[in-house]
Amino acid sequence: MTQSISSDVKLRPMWPLAAAAGVAVLLALVPVVVKDAFTLQVLLLAIMFGALGACWNLVGGFLGRISFGHGVFVGVGGYATLLLLQHLKLTPLIGIPLGGLISAALAWLVGGPTLRLSGHYFAMATIALLQIGLLLMINWQWAGGAVGLEAPIGDAPWMLLFRSKVPYYWIAVGMALLTFCATYLLVHSRTGFYWRSINGDEEAARSLGVPADRYKMLAFVLSAGMTGMWGGFFAMYVGFIDPESMFSLTMSVQVVLVAILGGVGTLVGPWIGAALLLPLSEGTRVMWGSSGLGLDLLIFGLAILLVTMFLPGGLVTLWRRRGSAGR
Repeated sequence: MTQSISSDVKLRPMWPLAAAAGVAVLLALVPVVVKDAFTLQVLLLAIMFGALGACWNLVGGFLGRISFGHGVFVGVGGYATLLLLQHLKLTPLIGIPLGGLISAALAWLVGGPTLRLSGHYFAMATIALLQIGLLLMINWQWAGGAVGLEAPIGDAPWMLLFRSKVPYYWIAVGMALLTFCATYLLVHSRTGFYWRSINGDEEAARSLGVPADRYKMLAFVLSAGMTGMWGGFFAMYVGFIDPESMFSLTMSVQVVLVAILGGVGTLVGPWIGAALLLPLSEGTRVMWGSSGLGLDLLIFGLAILLVTMFLPGGLVTLWRRRGSAGR
């Protein structure tokens, strides 16, 4: 078994990483051609939610533990970054990684009892964790309480403070490339093999010597750490955070949806799902706004319903079907 895993790792193709780097270069060139601020914002959000979906996918897709509370790690990373900036004048270049470490530490603390659960029990435990985080931050006055926190206004690149949104877009592209590379290397390693075996049949995996508890914890901690770093970036991008926006069940569900729409348990699925979901969501919201009487949500929900009905494996199955038809 060990020899087969080692051979799989050695035979891991590197062309997806090169392809991802090529896509990142093309995305980085978009602001040179596109000057519309709204279009760039939609692209940035699609990139960010694709990355968040990829981070969630380590736990929800490859490990098979559905979490609806990943927003808590977004919130912890965002608050840690802004608090370190406000109170210690620590640059987000350090604060964002530290926020990721704090999120990972939280996942390690709560992972012991929660990862013993499975199915809807684990999902409910993660929702409870999210609500606990929301209540704590609302009542924590040193962290701004219900009012929230605001990033300083200025133009200081070493503090990730920019007057324009374009530098944030480039940072998002760079972070997205790193996120894809990290998830690709993890999934195509012995660790990823163990995750998939636990997802398939945990008891059988244990009987073959897989240390299931250790690798379940590893997936949860790594997923939380990367999610927390994106939370820190998001806090700097929007410039203002509060408990309702950062510890949001809506955001947590949206992260799950991009993975489900694109294809759970696939590397490119969350990115494909975000490429569809975020432009559709933002476009319909802006088109109708407050006068749309919920039509944007109706179209949003209809798109999700159609994909789940006709493509239960996600949008990524379209490519697989085309490949099969071409043989």
